[in-house]
Amino acid sequence: MGYVRFLLSIAALATLSACSGTHSLNVGANPNNSSTVAGHTAAGGVMAKETPLATARPVAKITSPSPSDKLIALTFDDGPRPYVLFGSKTVHRGPGLADILDQNGVKATFFVVGWRLTPKTWGEPRHEEDIGVTCLDAAEQLIRRGHELEDHTYSHLELRTAEKKNGEQWVMHDVDRGAQAIKAVTGMQPRYVRPPDWILTDDARRDLQKQGYRVLTISSENPMPLRDVNSLDYLCAGKAVGCPKPSLPDAVLQQIEQREKKGTYTHILAFHELSTTAAIMPRLITELKARGYRFVTLTEYMKVVEPKGEIPKQQAAVMKPASVAALRR
Repeated sequence: MGYVRFLLSIAALATLSACSGTHSLNVGANPNNSSTVAGHTAAGGVMAKETPLATARPVAKITSPSPSDKLIALTFDDGPRPYVLFGSKTVHRGPGLADILDQNGVKATFFVVGWRLTPKTWGEPRHEEDIGVTCLDAAEQLIRRGHELEDHTYSHLELRTAEKKNGEQWVMHDVDRGAQAIKAVTGMQPRYVRPPDWILTDDARRDLQKQGYRVLTISSENPMPLRDVNSLDYLCAGKAVGCPKPSLPDAVLQQIEQREKKGTYTHILAFHELSTTAAIMPRLITELKARGYRFVTLTEYMKVVEPKGEIPKQQAAVMKPASVAALRR
């Protein structure tokens, strides 16, 4: 009888083991086809390019927050631009972006350009207004207000072209030089890098990840919660050629709605430090809050969306050559 009981115990254990398996949820399949999007140049011009055709790679597992935990990581590239952050004294009168964020209780992440963080620099004389505040002062104010600074390279050059001309080590140095400029302001090493126009070669991406950087991308091969939402706001500046219809806020909300239909309720929104972008922020923030979204920094966002300690093994996108459209801010 003892032997029979032993056999029955083994059978029961096997049954329990079979019934108690866990199920993992994979978020962000590969819904997007290749389509034309646009990029921007350091001088404010716009580059038309195609969505990257990403190479095959393992898809990272991510936590899928429920619709009750709807998150927005609001990000802005190309600054600091003091006249955008704190308001123009001449042309674009109105509250600056930093004040708008404060008034709405929103903390954002700014992907800044390293050369702007050099002493006495206030911006590009041909395109920007000197309001008596340096970019370095602006960066320090952003930190005091509770915002984050992350890396948008030092030079803001398109890195694939720069690598072809100068070699990969130049690219690595440019990213690191931008990071060191940020660290001098914040006292912390930046963790995230967004390449200008999202363009980066496979080798450079892998080597940046080996150094601990998290590379942000719009590649449709990335899980959707880790994929930047390209606002296209740079098409609404200057002559506003190609600005999304019926309006920029509506176009961004439409993108979010499409992602929600695929079960994604967490979004990294990529904007730029532009006066036209600052002007639409009150409406967009109000609309998103009304839909139940909570605004967080990129660091807070990643803590919720990604499993702790797991870094996505992103691969670079294979990009087609970009053509430059002569559009100026």
